[in-house]
Amino acid sequence: MKLTSIQQKMLNGENGEAVRQSMEILIALGKIYGAKDMVPVTSAQIAGVSYKTIGEAGLEYLSDLVKNGAKVRVPTFLNPAGMDRDQWQKMKVPAEFAKKQILVLDAFAEMGITMSCTCTPYYIGIRPKLGEHVAWAESSAVSFCNSVLGARTNREGGPSALAAAICGFTPNYGYHLDEKRACKLLVEVKTPLKTNADFGALGAWAGPLAKNKNPAFTGLAKTAATEDKLKALGAGMAASGSVALFNAKGITPEWNVVEGAEKVVFTKEDLAATRRSLDSSDAPPQLIAIGCPHASLAEIEEVADKVKGKKLAHMLWVCTARETKQKADKAGYTSIIEAAGGLVVADTCMVVCPLKEMGFTCTATNSGKAGKYLASMQQQKVVYGDIDDIITR
Repeated sequence: MKLTSIQQKMLNGENGEAVRQSMEILIALGKIYGAKDMVPVTSAQIAGVSYKTIGEAGLEYLSDLVKNGAKVRVPTFLNPAGMDRDQWQKMKVPAEFAKKQILVLDAFAEMGITMSCTCTPYYIGIRPKLGEHVAWAESSAVSFCNSVLGARTNREGGPSALAAAICGFTPNYGYHLDEKRACKLLVEVKTPLKTNADFGALGAWAGPLAKNKNPAFTGLAKTAATEDKLKALGAGMAASGSVALFNAKGITPEWNVVEGAEKVVFTKEDLAATRRSLDSSDAPPQLIAIGCPHASLAEIEEVADKVKGKKLAHMLWVCTARETKQKADKAGYTSIIEAAGGLVVADTCMVVCPLKEMGFTCTATNSGKAGKYLASMQQQKVVYGDIDDIITR
């Protein structure tokens, strides 16, 4: 790889051991993928934040970086943690897990990372512009960044995103390059999509078909395809097929479909069948989990409207960014949800919480991403549907 003089000094250890180790990681990654050089990044998002995900070995790695003086050079934020630091007792998170999770968060804070643990940074003002290079790690955030914003990032691993944050660069390959952003699968949507669960189901259906081809969609109504719905679509594809970029005609800033792209059709029968496939339980859920990816203020308002004046039969979590929760608090949405028996929880997600250790075996969600990961990562029976469906189930 061709390195600048600044990058070479980093590799030589002139900026400290943590920087040297991080540059080694970036160079090794670049060599694997054939990168000729590096590009500067304007922000980074770190995955591997939940203690459930990284465990003791990950905590030890972070502690060593802190001891070696690691500090980030660009604005950096975190993926959701395994609990809400302020409400973990209300969530009934085991105390030993909470202790370890706090150590993980404190290690990241020592590096100068912003303590905003969210998969929807674009809701709290972190919105890279068209063509801007970043190093983001969480799958749905990567999809939104590449697709809806038109910025550029690969799906970084936790260590590579952290290395990019410490050095300020990332290898120039993959979705940073024009030629890798073309779409080779054209999906014609032949049925109206209305809800997050609909868009999430389309994502769950299209992800396995895409494989290594970026998908493009026609037939999506611009009025229905809000940012919240596009978030759900991208998240569903990322979870089911590791899709990191999609185009939607007349909606996303890029429309780059190769001539001769493979064509498939998504029908109302496909929608119904996919929704059924995500709904694996007839039993009442023990937990209703909304906000995967993290809920916007509008989505929290929708939940508040649905539960206002009611008493829920099951535990409800609405997961969101801390900044968004603060807005929901001021708007009165949080108090409405709490009065119904639910919680608005910040900086966490049902997918990375220790659900099994907390005694949950059946969880309801309106998220295509959560529907996939709750079953595979959390060994949950899943109740899938629109908000109305899962609240009254």
